[in-house]
Amino acid sequence: MGEFLQVTEQCSGQSFRCKSGQSVLKAMEQQGLKCVPVGCRGGGCGFCKVTVLSGQYSCGKMSRMHVPPEALAQDQVLACRIYPLTDLIIECRPQQPAARHTNEHTTTKAMR
Repeated sequence: MGEFLQVTEQCSGQSFRCKSGQSVLKAMEQQGLKCVPVGCRGGGCGFCKVTVLSGQYSCGKMSRMHVPPEALAQDQVLACRIYPLTDLIIECRPQQPAARHTNEHTTTKAMR
């Protein structure tokens, strides 16, 4: 108990420590970092989707809409629902927020 593992987000280069049994997202937030987008924190919104580039982890329940079996097979997971077993290198995949922003911008232009 009390074991810490290192998690590094490849694009930003930010690293943080994660307690054994703690979700990647919770550890990141507790240390005041923002290297992964945050949404519902419960595995349902898909905002915190990341790809695990190296390391081992266990998974909690995640929305199949955001993480279908084929995505999970490619180590695309939600940071709020993964628990490191070894040090991890992750890559942020902020696809959901960007798509919403694009739709709002298109709607605004159409109204003019």
